Amino acid sequence: MSPGLDPDAFLGGALRLHQPPRGAHRAGTDAALLAHLLPVPSGARACDVGASTGAVGLGIARLNPGAEVVLVEREPDLVALALRNIGENGLGDRARVIPADVLAPGAARRAAGLVPNLADLVVTNPPFFDASRDRPSPVPARAGAHTFAEAGLDAWIRTCTDLLRPGGAFGMIHRADALPACLDALRGRFGAIRVRPVHARTERPAIRILVTARKGSRAALALLPPLVLQGPDGRFTPEAEALHRAPP
Repeated sequence: MSPGLDPDAFLGGALRLHQPPRGAHRAGTDAALLAHLLPVPSGARACDVGASTGAVGLGIARLNPGAEVVLVEREPDLVALALRNIGENGLGDRARVIPADVLAPGAARRAAGLVPNLADLVVTNPPFFDASRDRPSPVPARAGAHTFAEAGLDAWIRTCTDLLRPGGAFGMIHRADALPACLDALRGRFGAIRVRPVHARTERPAIRILVTARKGSRAALALLPPLVLQGPDGRFTPEAEALHRAPP
């Protein structure tokens, strides 16, 4: 993998992000929405599961100066870029990387450092596609980032649950049509589930869902008002524009 020499500007330039070449999975709107999704108390530890180059976790660190972040990523090339991004942004005192496979057996995960009750909150942008139903990308790095083995989402969320302390907060972005699978995976593990549909435009069906939940809660599910990304002119709506930036 040969990333470009110049980092991308992320969150309106608040974060400088080295990314893989074009054609591989690169951070964009999904990562920006996820970085803003949960309130992060000062002193809290946030864990970005499946962190890739660290856009979401390091975005959380930039948006919340009192937070510590842990990036979990299995691919060596992406781990190297995540470490580079920590240094690029001067976050070495508040961010670290755990090289680990989220879907490994429990003993292997814990030996790698994915121990129970590691974090106060967990955020994740899991692979979006099921290898048993969807055709994977011909680009290996992109296919690995986007495609699960069968039943992978349940195992992925099981690991997220294990990493969270009791009562901890969970946040996820996924395809809109994956809502039933997401709710199935959260059932019995989380309550106070909040689902927010994300639409490219008001007249179009949702393309994403933003999901938050609380570990061990028994509170009811709520469906929140939608987030619309673009106005009639094709430009970001004011809310979407704000979510692509860090506060001044």
